[in-house]
Amino acid sequence: MSRRRNERGAAAVEFALIIPVLVLLVLGIMEFSRLYNQQISLSNAARAASRVMAISNDSGAAVTAAIQAAPSLNPGLGAGNIAFSPGTCTSGAVMSVTVSYQSTLMTGAFGATLNLTGEAATPCGG
Repeated sequence: MSRRRNERGAAAVEFALIIPVLVLLVLGIMEFSRLYNQQISLSNAARAASRVMAISNDSGAAVTAAIQAAPSLNPGLGAGNIAFSPGTCTSGAVMSVTVSYQSTLMTGAFGATLNLTGEAATPCGG
């Protein structure tokens, strides 16, 4: 009986020591999952813009397609986030689109922001 009495607070102390590690692990999983989702959205936006440019060679329509392909980004994409290389699509060339986004992290435990980019390339002419 006296042995149990000596170990009364041991579980509480062990829990207090391990809880910061567990909280940091859960926050890391949440941040990674959110950033991975945003990265997939950026890749889809770049792919949509690249496809529109390769088919119609209309940068305005390509920007609209990119914005519509990534509705989950908040704040959303704008024309300044999307870069085309080369500027126009000629037959036989390859249209490369880069979509950049500055993500604000939820917890701030790993920094305030992180820059993400999505890239895609499509041969011009359909």
